[in-house]
Amino acid sequence: MGGLSIWHLLILGVVVMVLFGKGRISDLMEDVGKGIKSFKKGIADDEPASLKPVSQIDASPSHVTQQVAQPVTPPSETH
Repeated sequence: MGGLSIWHLLILGVVVMVLFGKGRISDLMEDVGKGIKSFKKGIADDEPASLKPVSQIDASPSHVTQQVAQPVTPPSETH
């Protein structure tokens, strides 16, 4: 009691088909597929540079910066 049997699912399927029709459901599934493709493309476009192949990383000298290490001096202790 309380669970969905196969008869409940069949009746639900028939009601959905009557309300929306075959064409409406296929249009809905097509829209869902387009949304998933668009989402995957957006994720691929936002991929960070560290994960892109080397051929896609812009390594022109104007974008390259060097950091020079500065010597670290300990704080002076006065007593």
